[in-house]
Formats: sequence, C-alpha cells, structure tokens
Amino acid sequence: MSEIESTSTVTAAGATAPAKGGGRRKLTLPVILLFVAGGLLLFSLVRAVSGADDLTSVGQVSGALQLAVPIGLAGLGGLWAERAGVVNIGLEGMMILGTWFGAWAGYQWGPWTGVAVGILGGALGGLIHAIMTVTFNVNHIVSGVAITILATGATRYLSNFTFAEAPGGSSKQSPRVEGIDRITVPGLSDWLGDLQEKHWFFVSDLAGLLGGLVTNLSVLTVVALLLVPGTWWVLWRTGFGLRLRSCGENPVAAESLGVNVYKYKYIAVLVSGALAGLGGAFLAIVSTGIYQEGQTGGRGYIGLAAMIFGNWMPGGLALGAGLFGFTDSLKLRGGAENVHAMLLLLAILLVFACAWTLYKKKYTAAVVSAVFSAVLFLWYSATDILPSQFVDAAPYVTTLLVLALSAQRLRMPKANGMPYKKGQGK
Repeated sequence: MSEIESTSTVTAAGATAPAKGGGRRKLTLPVILLFVAGGLLLFSLVRAVSGADDLTSVGQVSGALQLAVPIGLAGLGGLWAERAGVVNIGLEGMMILGTWFGAWAGYQWGPWTGVAVGILGGALGGLIHAIMTVTFNVNHIVSGVAITILATGATRYLSNFTFAEAPGGSSKQSPRVEGIDRITVPGLSDWLGDLQEKHWFFVSDLAGLLGGLVTNLSVLTVVALLLVPGTWWVLWRTGFGLRLRSCGENPVAAESLGVNVYKYKYIAVLVSGALAGLGGAFLAIVSTGIYQEGQTGGRGYIGLAAMIFGNWMPGGLALGAGLFGFTDSLKLRGGAENVHAMLLLLAILLVFACAWTLYKKKYTAAVVSAVFSAVLFLWYSATDILPSQFVDAAPYVTTLLVLALSAQRLRMPKANGMPYKKGQGK
C-alpha cells in the first residue's frame, strides 16, 4: 500500500473525522498564544495588587519550566499510548524506572549515557504494558497499576545491592550524577532580568517569562521542549501518525484497510514508556542530580492529568504541564506569599466564569461561581499568609480543580481502553 493510499484509507477509518454534534475547535498556535497573553495580563494584575513580585520573575519561570518538563514528558507518553487506544496508567512506574536506570548508568558512565539508559528503562515498562494489554488483552488500568507496583518494588530491591555499596550512595539514593550543560543567552538574559526587576505592569512580566526561557536552561530541557511540536508533527502531519491514531479511533476499520493494528499499538506504547523514562531521567539527572526513592512524587499521574486537560493534544498538554509546574514552583519559591496571591487570581477567574455562565444562561453555575469567588476574595482580604499544609497541597489541589473544570469539553479517542483482537471485525 502506497503512502497516499494508506493516508486516504485510514482517513476513511475515522481517525480525523470531526465529532458530530458540535465538536470543539482544536487548539491552534494563535489560540495558544492568545491564552498565554491573557494569562500573563491577569498575572500582571494580580502581582501589582498583591505585591508578590516574585510571581513572574525569571527565577520563578525558570523553576516552573524545570518542574514542568517531567510532567510534560509523562503527558506526552500518555498521549502517544492513548492516541493508539491504550490507556497508560503505568506512566508513574515507567518514570520510576527512568529515574533509577538513569541514575545507575549516569553516575558510572556520564549523564548522557544515563539519559539513554533511563529511556530504555521506561521503554522496558512500556513493553511489559504492551504485552499485557495488546497481546493478552489484560485490563489497561490493572496492567498500569501492576507496572507501577512492580517498578517501585524492583527499584527498591536493586538499590540494596547497587547504590548501597557505591561510595556516596545508600539503599534509598544513588551517588551524585554529573550534571548536563546549561545554556544562558549572554546579553539577552541580563537585559531581560534587569527589565523584570523594574516591576513594570505587563512589560516586566513578559520579560520575566522570556528571561526564564533563556537563562540557565539545561540542554535536555531544550530537547524536551522540541518533543512537543515534534509529537504534533509526527502524529498529525505524517501517514504514520494517521495510521497510529486510527488504531485509537476505530481499530476494526483500520485493520480492514490494511493497517497492522498490533504493530502500531506496540510502537505507541513503547514510545510512551520511553518518554516517561526520559521524564524520570530528567528528574534524577537534571532536577536533583541524584536518584532518591519516591522522587517521582506522583508526577506520572499529574502528567496524565495534563494530557486530559489538553484534550489529548500536544499544545493543550504543554499548557497543562506548565500550569502544574508553575504551581509546584510557587511552593518552592516564596511559598505562602505566592500561593496567597493565587487566591486573588482564582477569585478573578471565577468572576469571568460567572459572567460566561450568565451569558450561556446557566444560572445555577453562575451562582456557584459567584459564591466561591466571594469566599476567595474574603479569604484573601482577611489573611496575609496561608497555612503551610495548604501550600504543600497546592499542586495537587490545582490538578483536581483543572480536571473538574475541563471535564465537560473532553473528547478522548473513541476506542481508548477498549479490548481488541486481530480479525474481530470479520
């Protein structure tokens, strides 16, 4: 089958047909940039009112980016698997394998070897998941949970006779891994930093955002950022990606048109595991420079949440990962003061939500939004700082809120998570 024939026939299988009954418009680059500009304007307003000048500083943005990368890589892994029809709850376990194998190879043979071996570790988890779900039709959720449990136990066991006997290591952590080179654009970085410190409305916030993208940036961060448009191009602009997505939309129709469904599902889940492993290696080598037991901290699940928030699209996923990374960064930089300022941000967002729901004549939702907005305004006005427990929980609360608010607009691949056997359409 030629490339043109393959592309046209897979289109007939339903991979790219829009959903009937008012399907949503996809997030395009201009729309994403408009969201970013609107969000930055809102952050400028909150910063000016609250006085939390670190909210959009170069350090804040740089830290948020570093925290967002592992989440984004896990989300990309979930995107690859689920676009082929395989639910990958095991992303957390594959990240754990990536952290352990990345650190194990990294402290012995250098950081880039650690990155490569971390990718292989995650891909190993992906291979197990593919065998269980694609070949043996095991329930996808059961398989994913089992892989996470297996990865946790296996890495704990391996650490006892590898890291525990290495100089500077223990049964719960590895020796320190050499860091990967970092990039700072000379001149531009300093100019943007000086501009951000002037605290001008919007201009300084924009300078802080851009400064965070050109200051103390790991080479591996650049690679991770390029994987977002790379994934979009492969899955939405190539015949290979079209056939892969057809397996997640209508595998029976795809098979009838000559697509090897098993092959594409295996490729997708292997790539999914490799990306999650890369996220784990990033945590061990770039973020901390060391493997520690439990250091993934649920980022695989948060990556899955970012993927769902992004409606199974790379652009939306990147926005979701950035949001979760930023919330996590608030906890680490400035802590309670920055999170306290976010109460004002949430209150303003709920005012917009109230106005929108009134426009849509959804009066119950409008009343609920108005009540919660008033509560947050009062909370912000009556306090100067938030309890440390709330600050620590902020990333996870954000995850729950985002999923709850975005649930109504989601459209997953039609055959996602459904069992499939070769020839079942005959």
